[in-house]
Amino acid sequence: MLFGELKHKEYTVEIEQPEIYVDNESRKRSGHMSHAMAEFAPGKFIDFNSNCSAVRLGGHFPYGWVEYRISEDSGKTYSDVHTLQYSLDSFYDGVYTISVEKAVACDDGTIVAFCLRNDGLDPNLTFCEPWKTPTVITSNDGGLTWSNPLIYSPYPGRTYDAFYYKGVIYAIHFCNEKFLGKTPDHKYRIYTSNDNGKSFTELSVVPFDTYDRGYCSMLHDNNDTLHVYAYNLNAEEYMDHAISKDFGKTWEVLEPCYVEKGIRNPQTALIDGVYILHGRAGKAEGFVIYSSKDATHWDEGCMLIHNKDAAAFYSNNLNLNDEKGNYLLVQYSDLYKNITKETQYAVNVMHMKVRVKNNNFVR
Repeated sequence: MLFGELKHKEYTVEIEQPEIYVDNESRKRSGHMSHAMAEFAPGKFIDFNSNCSAVRLGGHFPYGWVEYRISEDSGKTYSDVHTLQYSLDSFYDGVYTISVEKAVACDDGTIVAFCLRNDGLDPNLTFCEPWKTPTVITSNDGGLTWSNPLIYSPYPGRTYDAFYYKGVIYAIHFCNEKFLGKTPDHKYRIYTSNDNGKSFTELSVVPFDTYDRGYCSMLHDNNDTLHVYAYNLNAEEYMDHAISKDFGKTWEVLEPCYVEKGIRNPQTALIDGVYILHGRAGKAEGFVIYSSKDATHWDEGCMLIHNKDAAAFYSNNLNLNDEKGNYLLVQYSDLYKNITKETQYAVNVMHMKVRVKNNNFVR
C-alpha cells in the first residue's frame, strides 16, 4: 500500500506505508535522535535508536542511552536489542549523554559510528544544547564489540552527516556548541579518514554564511561531485547549497535550492538515478519528501504527515535491496498516538521504504 508518491514524466517515487520500528509509547520512553544506519556486508546492516526519557523536556531530549539491532536479511527481520555500552556508561556517569548521529561502513566491514555528546552538567541545559567535542567508535565484528571513543575534532559541535566513498570516510561537522550559527567561527568543516576511522584530518571548510544556519546534509552524485546543504532559519524554503568537484578540497557556493514546503533537518540520498530529500517541513508542519534529477532543482514535494508544531521527524536513510529491487529505508521519529502534557514531544521510531519506478522502461 502506498503512503505517498511523487509522479514525474520520467520517474515516480513510491513511498510505502510506514511501520513502527520501535514502539516507545508502549514502554513509556522516547526516541529523540540516534537514527544512524550502515550496511556492513551485503544485506547486513546496523540500525541505531535512542532509549530516552519520555518526560524530560517532553521527550525531546536525548536523556538516556543508545540501542541498536542488526538485520541480516535487508530489513525483513532484526536481532534482539543491543545496548551501546559507551552510551550507557556515559549516562550512568552523568557527565555526557551520547547520541549516534551517523554511521558508515567501510569496505572491510568496519562500522564507524559518529557520536554527539551533550553536556549533562550545564545548569542552563535546554533541549539538546550545548554540545561538546564529537567522538567516533568503531566495530570490526558487526557490532558485537566496540573500540574506545576517539575525539576526532577539537571543536565542540554536531556532526550532521558522513559517508564512505572510494576508501575514504567523509564527515561534516558544524563547529558550534549551539544549534544556530552566530559568529564567523561557527563553520562547517569537512573531515576525512583514510584508515577506516582510526584517525581523521580536516580537509576543508564549506564557505557558507553560517549566521542563523543549522542542520546539514551531504552526498555525492554520479559525477563525483560532492554536495552540501544547510538549513536557513530565516528562509526555510531556500536550502543553502555548495558543491565540490575535487572531493571536498575546494567548494563553490551555488544559489540556494528552492523547496516549496520548506525543510528543517534535511536528509539526502541517491537511488536509481533520482535524488531524494526528506525531513521536517518548514514551520514544523510535518514530514516532507522531495525528489530531483540533478540534486539542485527539487520538485514541489509531498507532505507525508501533517502535524503542525510537532518536534518530531528527525530522520535518516540507507540504500538497500530486496526481492523487489533497490529501495531506500527511511527511519524517522513520529509523535505518540496519544500524547499528554508531560509527553508532548515523545516519539516512536518508524521505518518507511522509498522506491523509484522508471516510467520510460520498456520490457
